[in-house]
Amino acid sequence: MSVTVTVRDETTSGDLCHEAPLEFPSERITVRDLIRERVYQEVQDFNRKRGERIFRGLVQPTDSERILNGNRTEYRLKKHRPIQWKPQFEKAIEAFNRNGFFILIDNKQAESLEQEFVIGPQTEVSFVKLTLLTGG
Repeated sequence: MSVTVTVRDETTSGDLCHEAPLEFPSERITVRDLIRERVYQEVQDFNRKRGERIFRGLVQPTDSERILNGNRTEYRLKKHRPIQWKPQFEKAIEAFNRNGFFILIDNKQAESLEQEFVIGPQTEVSFVKLTLLTGG
C-alpha cells in the first residue's frame, strides 16, 4: 500500500516556503529514503518542463544562480538542460551530514540517514535549510 506525505520547506522561524506531496511504496521509510524521493521528484518535475530555467529544489544545481524570491529557494540555470538526480541526491546527503539542513518529522528532528519512521497521510515532514547548498 502506497502512502502520500506532504513535505514542506520552512524557514528557521517556521514560515512556510513551499510544499509538495511525495509518494512512498511503504509506510516504513528511512531519512535517506525521504531525501532520495524528494530530490528525485524535484529533478523529474524540472526535467519534464522543456525550456524551464528555474529549478526549485533542496540543492542548487551546478552552473546556476540563486534567485531571491521571498522565502522560496529557486535557482536559475543559464539555459534549460536536464539535471541528473544522483549528483543532486549525493549533495543533499552531504548537506544533511554537515547540518546544512535538518528534517522534522512530526516535530521531532531526524538524527541520522538510517533512522526509520512510519509515515501516514497525517505525518508532518519539514525541511529547514540552514545554509545555501550547491550540487550537481
